Amino acid sequence: MKRFLALALVLLGGATAGAQPGRPKATVVPLVEGPAHAGSSARLALKVTVPEGLHTQSNKPRDPLFIPTTLAVDAPANTTVDEIVWPPAVDLKQVTGDKPLSVFEREFLIGVKASLGTSLEPGDLRVPGNLRYAPCDVNLCYPPVTADVEWTIRVVPATSPIRPDSTQASSFAGIAFGTGERPRTDTIKPAAPAPEAAPAAARDNPSLLDDFVVAGKTGGYQNTAAFLEFIRNAEAGIEPRGMFEGRGPLAILLLVLIGGLALNLTPCVLPMIPINLAIIGAGAQAQSRGRGFLLGSAYGGAMAFVYGVLGLIVILTAGTFGTINSSPWFNLGIAILFVILGLAMFDLLLIDFSKYSTRLGGSGARGSVMLAFTMGAIAALLAGACVAPVVIQVVLFSSNLYATGTRVALALPFFLGIGMAIPWPIAGAGIAALPKPGQWMVRVKQAFGVFILATAAYYGYEAFSLFSNRWVDPGAVTSSVQEQVKAGWHSSLAEGLAIAKRDRKPVLIDAWATWCKNCLTMDKTTLASEDVKRALSGYVKIKFEAEDPDTEPAREILQRMSAAGLPAYAILKPKS
Repeated sequence: MKRFLALALVLLGGATAGAQPGRPKATVVPLVEGPAHAGSSARLALKVTVPEGLHTQSNKPRDPLFIPTTLAVDAPANTTVDEIVWPPAVDLKQVTGDKPLSVFEREFLIGVKASLGTSLEPGDLRVPGNLRYAPCDVNLCYPPVTADVEWTIRVVPATSPIRPDSTQASSFAGIAFGTGERPRTDTIKPAAPAPEAAPAAARDNPSLLDDFVVAGKTGGYQNTAAFLEFIRNAEAGIEPRGMFEGRGPLAILLLVLIGGLALNLTPCVLPMIPINLAIIGAGAQAQSRGRGFLLGSAYGGAMAFVYGVLGLIVILTAGTFGTINSSPWFNLGIAILFVILGLAMFDLLLIDFSKYSTRLGGSGARGSVMLAFTMGAIAALLAGACVAPVVIQVVLFSSNLYATGTRVALALPFFLGIGMAIPWPIAGAGIAALPKPGQWMVRVKQAFGVFILATAAYYGYEAFSLFSNRWVDPGAVTSSVQEQVKAGWHSSLAEGLAIAKRDRKPVLIDAWATWCKNCLTMDKTTLASEDVKRALSGYVKIKFEAEDPDTEPAREILQRMSAAGLPAYAILKPKS
């Protein structure tokens, strides 16, 4: 039982911790050896630290399917990059495959040597760049991350002495300058042109979407029939509804309230009601019905309060559930947890905390409101297998619903607690007879078990999909997109939206990335369907690359598309 509780807390805590960054990221620190004279060279470095247990592929991975670690340097005017010095790669044995991987582990340094022009004036010279890498563990690689960096070189007059920064001496001593490689032209970012000179097609500014109305959004793999329905619904202004959508907040709260009330009919809750009433001095032991009602209300109110507060903390700190759900490990962990809980519903595993509530209530004056409230709070935490799975599911669903902007989701765990609390003031006053325990309670528990195991199957499938979605050749994805562009799609968001605005045509935006397997699958199946091609014949079709969903403009554009992952699709119509 302790192991089960620890696992539940770890999973919920892991959701909270993992939701903020979205995926693992390295700490990248730019280092400068010291000041430099104009006309001399400057030595720079990047100190990269990846989270414990992770690594990145080296700059030259042995397997072409892996994303290499690359460094791009935006050399300012009168400055050139002479070499980039990569650290020695480490061989890492693969889980599958004969050849070891060539990787960079835990902490490593990348050196950069730059030549400063003679015409540079004394002062601070800023050299921007970006490091692109894909964090991996022994089982899978996460989507690539691009980290923007900037070095500041202090250019001093020729008469000033050069004193290297002693605090950086050990770092630079470990970099084999003079043995590096000259940067390839495709990894050096040219100096950015002035804003007025930048072509419109190069500026995929999210503000361009302001001239359009989003008529429909969807994501993930869609077969031909589902994608055609998505197009038809968008054209007709029909927004698909989920199980709770369109029912109104009161209906959602009512359904959760009824679910909480039904939890009282399970065999680890119902038999404990008269026992706990006796402990707090309510029910038949109450001095009066009014006093019993008050004690029962305190007991039930504490249960609602505990579930409400715990749910509120998890929902507000977990961020959008779409981000959490993008982790295959989170989905796999939830699936395993729900399998354990589902088996407990069929009594194949014994998970029950309820027996501890009587022990904890052995001290204290009976009839005390504080005792009743305390016992109610304890009971909420020790309710056992009949309650914990449903509470976790409600919290997960609430996180998802809250991420869509439905504020009522914050109240769902509280209303689940209210549903469980309803019988307590009534029974505490001694004005209602409780149902007699019997075999029917086992059937109620087993019905919850079927629902929980179905949920486990859903999360297991999601985990498998997320794992398999990473097994893709980036070159194949890029080649597929290029084929679509040759067939009439636009690779520039700005260019496509400008044409759609001019010609008053609807737009289909397809957000993709080289690490997205389903992006390739959609290109080769659904989007290649003649029926889909006919349905999109009057559209301006745009392939928007969202290689790093955490950087702009991809982040804001994907937010407007309500994209939890890739591929993501949106149909837009020009505003009248």
